[in-house]
Order: sequence, then structure tokens, then C-alpha cells
Amino acid sequence: VQKGSKYKYKIHSHHNDIKTEKADPFAFRCEHPPNTASIVWDSKHAWKDDEWMKKRKKVNSLDKPFSVYEVHLSSWMRNDSENRPLSYIELAIELTAYVKKMNFTHVEFMPIMEYPYNPSWGYQLTGYFAPTSRFGKPEDFMLLVEALHKNDIGVILDWVPSHFPEDAHGLGFFDGSHLYEHPDKRKGYHPDWKSLIFNYGRNEVRAFLISNAVFWLDRYHADGLRVDAVASMLYLDYSREEGEWEPNEFGGRENLDAVSFFKELNEEIYGSFEGVQTIAEESTSFPMVSKPTYLGGLGFGMKWMMGWMHDTLEYFKKEPVYRKHHQNDITFSMTYAFTENFMLPLSHDEVVYGKRSLLNRMPGDEWQRFANLRLLLAYMYTHPGSKLLFQGGEFGQGKEWNFEQSLDWHLLNYDYHKGIQSLVADINQLYRKEPALHQKQFDAEGFEWIDYRDAQNSMLVYIRKGNNSKDDVIVICNMTPVPREAYRIGVPEKGIYRLIFNSDDSRYCGSGFSVKKRYTSEEIKWQSRDQSITISLPPLGMIALKRVNSKEKS
Repeated sequence: VQKGSKYKYKIHSHHNDIKTEKADPFAFRCEHPPNTASIVWDSKHAWKDDEWMKKRKKVNSLDKPFSVYEVHLSSWMRNDSENRPLSYIELAIELTAYVKKMNFTHVEFMPIMEYPYNPSWGYQLTGYFAPTSRFGKPEDFMLLVEALHKNDIGVILDWVPSHFPEDAHGLGFFDGSHLYEHPDKRKGYHPDWKSLIFNYGRNEVRAFLISNAVFWLDRYHADGLRVDAVASMLYLDYSREEGEWEPNEFGGRENLDAVSFFKELNEEIYGSFEGVQTIAEESTSFPMVSKPTYLGGLGFGMKWMMGWMHDTLEYFKKEPVYRKHHQNDITFSMTYAFTENFMLPLSHDEVVYGKRSLLNRMPGDEWQRFANLRLLLAYMYTHPGSKLLFQGGEFGQGKEWNFEQSLDWHLLNYDYHKGIQSLVADINQLYRKEPALHQKQFDAEGFEWIDYRDAQNSMLVYIRKGNNSKDDVIVICNMTPVPREAYRIGVPEKGIYRLIFNSDDSRYCGSGFSVKKRYTSEEIKWQSRDQSITISLPPLGMIALKRVNSKEKS
């Protein structure tokens, strides 16, 4: 059998005399959909990302900046003349240059493992060990990862151990029996997604999934895995009515097999690879998702902060005149922000199915919508936690995401959209540069309120802290379109405070409202602090200040 040969397994099962043809679950390459055969392949690639791999442990740790650009390869950018998505090789040039220009630290690819159905966005896999052939050969994907690594950009892969489709060539009823899926439909079938659920209590299935996770980290040099739909795995009653699920042996609703699977998975990954991270998309309050297994946790490195996402978007879609009645919505996240290692996600899920784009969720006239989006992004980047932003959000995509179309790159011919893009590039740089914004992003010591009580004016004032107090950053958010003159805030220390960021800057197409570059504190007690300053705040704007050190004074 030669490299490039197409093949399938022809199975004649003693289970009900079933005859079927299946793709190889372990195939390294698959045919381009809609064809479904496996292809004999042996990728010979001499990796040239040694420099990144050697320093990965240092730059990919939880006290380092983690600003993730979420990408769907079919729709990020397309070749319009040929009506096709870019190839892995083309993306190695175009995507790498763009992500570097925008100062993101990581790219997260929505599933690139082989999948048959385009509208699934890649979340219903049939070829777990094969990069999809839609964009090129396996070694072409290796070149894409390598290009990103050479430019100091980490690569996170979406990984889907939660379910798989019933397609005839896939894993379902593989040998005529329930080989991969749970035989009990209450545990083995997902009613919402019309898909099959792995049997996490079966050693062979656990070995298949864990070896698959390790495969992408080992053979493709991935720097992390974002695990999809974790909540659907953790709960036996997920999306099921009473009577449609069976309690566990202790009478509870937790899927104990899935819980132990996650612990084993994370122990294997963190025990085998230095400098990698696993990230859970988990939408409930299941405890200790991102705590180590030796403390009783599931062992993930991070968890998506779905509550922050929901409350923040609900707050920002309200007309500013009503925001004073919803101050608790925008401050509530800080009551639980450090119970997990949270990632703040503005993901693909928030810009589809009638939810509208981030820009078109914002209220007001054109200027206010863009100002609100700038403020939302600035607030996100100064809130504790790592960050994730889906493609298009970084320049104010107007339409909802369409998985079959390119982003509307022509919008960058317009100043407002160009302004959003410039702001994201700059605030990514600020997040990377300022230790206070990332060193303690998962630690309660990294955040302190100055004032959250001024609901009447919809103001937020807080300090972000790093390992050294000289790095402290004061953040002030004005959530209304009313400029604030001579607004007094308490400051932690006596000194001169300089402006390091202004979301209303004219280079972002802000109002150009005059904001001083430096403020000298006065010995006037304010907000329980001995020193205070008076500042001018732009409409629908965030400003960040930092105390001037002795070298800067001179």
C-alpha cells in the first residue's frame, strides 16, 4: 500500500450480521469532503520552531498575557476570485502577519480535525487524527503552526471529546455495536445536537481520546487545547427532561465517568508537556474546574467566564440612560472572578443565530455604537482574566458571522472600523506590556476597587496590580455619553499619575475630548484614601493611569 492510497475498513459484524464500511478512526489524512475515505499518509516535517518550544514554558504560563484571536479558517479570509477559503500555506503568510500586527499572543482555531458537515463549523468530527483536507495536506498545517511559532504566537486548538456525528463512515456503531458511544441512549445520545456521546467509563474510549489530545500537542506542536462543551459531559441531565436521565450511583446528576476522564486527561497532558494549557468551555458553576487534581479539581488551566460574558453584553446593549439601574450587572463578576482561572470570551457563539454582531448590539447613533464597542473592549482588557476575541470583533464587523463568507475586510476603508482595529492592537500591546494587567490576572491580589458605588453616573474605578506596586494601573470607565469634568477619584499613593490609555483618543475616531496627560495628587481624602486627583473623563470612554516613577519625573 503506497502513500496516498485511499482505503476504508470493510466490516462484517456478528452483531445482527451488519455489513458496513468505515473510515479509519486513527487515519492521519482523510479525503476532501464530501468524500469519506481515509488516506495512507506519513507526514515528514522537519520542525523549525525550536526557539519557541524552548521558551514556551516561560511565555505560556498563567502569569503571562493570554490574548487569544479565535479563528474559523473557512471564513476568516477567502480568495474571492476563486471563491474558496485560503489554504494552510496562504494562511501561514496572511494570518500570521495579521495576528502579529494586532499584537494577539495566541490564535485559537475552531476545530481543524476532519469533519463532514460544513454547518457544524467543525464541531462534529469523524477524523480525530487528521487535519481537515479542505485547506491542504497535514504538513501544510504543520507549516502554519510553525509560522505562528516563529512569530511568537501560540496555537490553541478546539478539541471536541463531547460528542460525534452518526455519519455512516464515522465512529458510530463502528463494529455493529456501541464501540465508542455509550450503549444507554440516556448517556449515549445528545438530543439537541442529534449526535452520539462517548462512553467515558470504557478504558479503550478514554485511551482513544487522551491519545488524540496528546497527538495534537506532540505531532503538531499545539500549545493548548480548548475543550468544547464540557458542561454537556459533566451532567447526566444536561438538556434532558425528568425521566430522560439516570442518576449516578450516589443519586446525583454528575457524570462521574466524565469527571474522572477530565482528571486523567489533564494529568496526562500537564505531566507530559511543558508550557501547554487546557481551557474548558464550561457554562455552569461546577466547582474547581481550573484547580489541580491533587486539590480535587478537574485540572484545567483555565475556564471560560460565561457569566461575565452574558452580564457584560446585557449591560452594554442597554441605552446608557438606563445603565444606572444596572450597576450590579457590570460589577457582579468581581464577586466570583477569582474562584477559577477565568478567560473572558467574546466568542463565535455570541455573533450568530440572531444575536447580531458586537457592534450592532451597541445602542445609540453611529458614533455611540462605535464608542460603546471601544469601551467594551477596553473594559474587557482591564478586567481580571485572560482574553478571547472572535474574528471580526477586532474591527467592528457589522454583520453576523457567516461560516460560508469572508469577513467584511472592506470595512477597514472606513475610519470608525479602522479606529476599532487600532484600539485593539494598542490595548493588546498595553495588556502585554503592563505587568499589572496580566501577572495576577487570576489572583484576588491583582484587583482592588476604588469605587463601584457611583451608579448615578455609571462609573467604575479600580486598580489592577502586578507583583510590584510601582506597576499598578488605575482604570476609570465612564459608561455614559456625558463627559465628566473635574471628577475626583481616590488614588493609592501620593504622586504624579500619567495617562497610558484613552479609548476615546482621536486616533480611534473618538470624540477628541480633552484629557490631560498628567495629574498630580492632592492631600484630599476621597473614597477612603488619603490622596486624590481630579480628572476629566471622555464620553463612553475608559482611561488608564499609572503613577510616574522617579526616573520618569527626572
